[in-house]
Amino acid sequence: MSDAKPNTAPDLATLTQHFGIILGTERFDDCVTFYRDILGLPLWFEKDGLCCLRFGAGYLMIETGGHARDTRKPNSENPTMLRFNVMDVPAVAETLRARGISVDVRTFDWGTVGTFTDPDGNACEIKNADDPCFLGSE
Repeated sequence: MSDAKPNTAPDLATLTQHFGIILGTERFDDCVTFYRDILGLPLWFEKDGLCCLRFGAGYLMIETGGHARDTRKPNSENPTMLRFNVMDVPAVAETLRARGISVDVRTFDWGTVGTFTDPDGNACEIKNADDPCFLGSE
């Protein structure tokens, strides 16, 4: 018989006040401009070398200390992609293109995506939000 007591403490998800992503960048000013001014993520707060933007119910904190590439970083350098679920991928892709962002739109049997990169070469993607996974249907 084990003497282990059941874990009745709340889990980390319950204890968390804000979920966030921290993005280390080399081209800090360009990345802040990209996410805040071009993509339109609302500013939460700024400090020296740090910019925190609202990212849905969470935040995207842009900091210095990353490594930039002129093209998309390979997954071996950055296996993470920032995803923006939108209702109309082609329309949003056109809006991004009008703002100077190159977007590659592709349709698969599981959905439509538009992939683009930030000034440091980090991958970002828009995806159709009418996907049953995001609507709660099966």
